[in-house]
Amino acid sequence: MTEKKFEQEINVKGHLIDSMILTKIFDNVMDLEGDFQVLDFHIGKRKKDVSYARLIIRGKSREHLNKLLESIYREGAQPVSIQQVSLKPVQKDMVMPDNFYSTTNNPTQIYYEDAWINVDNMMMDKCITVNVEKKRAECKIVRDLKKGDLIVVGEQGVRIIPQERPREGIDIFQFMGSGSSSERPTQQIARKIAIDIHNTKKTHKGRIIVVAGPVLVHSGASEALARLIHMGYIHGLLSGNALAVHDVENALMGTSLGMRTKDGTLSTRGYRNHMQAINEVFKAGSLKSMVQKKILKSGIMYECIINDIPFVLAGSVRDDGPIPDVITDIVEAQRKYKQVLEGAKMVLMLSTMLHSIAVGNMLPSTVKVVAVDISQPVVTKLVDRGTTQAVGIVTDVGAFLPTIVNELENIRSNTKGRKLAK
Repeated sequence: MTEKKFEQEINVKGHLIDSMILTKIFDNVMDLEGDFQVLDFHIGKRKKDVSYARLIIRGKSREHLNKLLESIYREGAQPVSIQQVSLKPVQKDMVMPDNFYSTTNNPTQIYYEDAWINVDNMMMDKCITVNVEKKRAECKIVRDLKKGDLIVVGEQGVRIIPQERPREGIDIFQFMGSGSSSERPTQQIARKIAIDIHNTKKTHKGRIIVVAGPVLVHSGASEALARLIHMGYIHGLLSGNALAVHDVENALMGTSLGMRTKDGTLSTRGYRNHMQAINEVFKAGSLKSMVQKKILKSGIMYECIINDIPFVLAGSVRDDGPIPDVITDIVEAQRKYKQVLEGAKMVLMLSTMLHSIAVGNMLPSTVKVVAVDISQPVVTKLVDRGTTQAVGIVTDVGAFLPTIVNELENIRSNTKGRKLAK
């Protein structure tokens, strides 16, 4: 009796070696105790040339083979024979069909009516809706689904375009290798990040968003972030109640949770300062009113308001107050976050785990992410949760951010000097 074979011929194309795509496919198959056979393999001869591989993937059963294929499709592999994507209608608002396709944050396409269609608005852990009349596909959150929407189900007809090592010159993301480090020279890393921030804005006209926690103020880096906003490098701020309250307290009283940010000493009756800051915001009516009434004259929130930089403060159950500017409806806050992130090319995540993970879930893998935190597990958790494009810097943001700002000021001075010399 002939043994039944459970196998599928697949192919993959791209920068397979230097971007480790083929290695990840082999690792996935072996980790899941499957088997593979390489039928064809062509290596690109020049830096920009793509490579091509054709393989047979073998499983122990139909279910095992499907599991193997699902894992390697997410690394960019495709069956040799392409099938049209499968669609099912939503039967009830906010309820996905069974076997819905769960997205990654990598660029994705679907195969429909003999054509590959790009999926817009890519985010991880969402679903794909398809407008068959307009032949348009979009990544959507569950709460936006309406009865009758057509949802992609299964893995067939879906193509993921994995991250590849950039072909251009070295920037912070190649230098760090998209990992986390507490051992590389801080000055060198800060300079590379500063160059990338400058190039993102000046050369590529890209939007840069900051996600920040209250530690930024407590560690003495608020002046640096305010300066970064004033210099025009920041196009949006995402945070919570605590950052704004700490920032107002620091601007009005020179303290953060009662500690003087200049020398680290405790002020007299400083334990009440943050509540006094909250009270001042309520008296004025809002942060913007504080600026208009010339009560708030410096700080992060001040620079956002006078420079017309959008900010979103998302509420949590532990907030004191919260101040009037905080959005306490978490679903609405999530939508506002997404609006500010639209078109972002770079995101700086500064000492906040929850806000960073939340934002990471909303970003396509093409957005550059720099995560700075004193805690290694925070940076590691961000990458483990799917934001694999993030570069993690394990260091004190209070010392690191001012270094970046100083480097940016040097870059601006040198650029201005060269222009005057001409």
